[in-house]
Amino acid sequence: MSEAPNSTKWLHIIGIGEDGMDGLSPATRSVVEAAEIIIGGDRHHQLAPNVTANRIAWPSPFDALIEKLNEFKGKRVVVLATGDPLWFSVGARIGRAMDPKQIVYHPQLSAFQLTAARMGWSLADVETLTVHGRPAHQMVAFIQPDQKLIILTTGAETPAQIAKFLTERGFGQSEMTVLASMGGKKEQRFEGLADSWSHDVPAFNTLAVHCKAAPDAALLPRVPGLADDLFQSDGTMTKQEVRAATLAKLMPMRGALLWDIGTGSGSVAIEWMRAARYARAIGIEPRPARRAMAAENALALGAPKLQLIDGEVPAALHGLDAPDAIFIGGGLSAETFDITWKNLRPLGRLVANAVTLESESLLISLHKKHGGQLVKIGVERAEPVGRLTGWRPSMTVTQWSLVKR
Repeated sequence: MSEAPNSTKWLHIIGIGEDGMDGLSPATRSVVEAAEIIIGGDRHHQLAPNVTANRIAWPSPFDALIEKLNEFKGKRVVVLATGDPLWFSVGARIGRAMDPKQIVYHPQLSAFQLTAARMGWSLADVETLTVHGRPAHQMVAFIQPDQKLIILTTGAETPAQIAKFLTERGFGQSEMTVLASMGGKKEQRFEGLADSWSHDVPAFNTLAVHCKAAPDAALLPRVPGLADDLFQSDGTMTKQEVRAATLAKLMPMRGALLWDIGTGSGSVAIEWMRAARYARAIGIEPRPARRAMAAENALALGAPKLQLIDGEVPAALHGLDAPDAIFIGGGLSAETFDITWKNLRPLGRLVANAVTLESESLLISLHKKHGGQLVKIGVERAEPVGRLTGWRPSMTVTQWSLVKR
């Protein structure tokens, strides 16, 4: 069946740049001029003057915007957004909440495209991020040697905050460029290094960063298996080699949700969130000191949206969103498994680690009943033995993993 013609679509979401109405195509400009209702922020309305439509400011919260749009169904409605409405913008959110067959999108050049052009960077080789209205810490996961980043910021203070993140991690010589009012008559450019950044920049800006690592810079790959000493811990965390194997079985995926049961320092949940865009995690941990450590680790390593729950399993699991993956690092019991397995989504992955004989016995029993993979992971590290060096074994971990079919 062919898509409905545009004449049946009453909602137009239009990207507009600093050049305002002059930058729109003739057809898109006609849509704005013929609109009965225009919704946008103050800046958007200023970019589209001399239009007779009824002007409405952004409702808040977002659900109020959807409610308002549904009230106007059948009228000629325009929503003004910045640049490309479907690239880290309101258009995508509206499209998820309403029937997309009612919507026409009119993209304009995005801030990412304009910034890449100003910098002479290939957009295909750049990480495009947004911290607009979101925790700035989430960009930390993308700090890599020689990586180029384009970041939509929250305000005038964001570049200095990101400069601090870079400097603290040994990337103080990273080249930073702030661009404001791109495509307009008042376009501005500010340049400097992260460790000496001191510019006062306009509130509405886009930041370009070319990450430059010092010899002692922290290496934080997004592939699981970060060094143990990057985490605050009381010593009970899932160690580096076992953590890497655990994450491989959990299979982080874009937007997927993990339940991390007995989260401890949060190492598994944090690496899950770092490994895939928009991956989410809920950590269940009854000890306040460990939840505090997990929260600090999440901020330091670029996973500020880690959700931490105070509670004992299995009771704490009731009412949570259904997960795509589950890690049981503590609180293992037959009842906990039954509840987690029931809630796990189809094709979901479950991994349970055990170090005690009692927990291992339970995993063997569950493996016999449900199948999956049962493996033992032994790790030995070279450590000083007097004046010499010897192998010191860690506790052997029994790991059970399976996929829900």
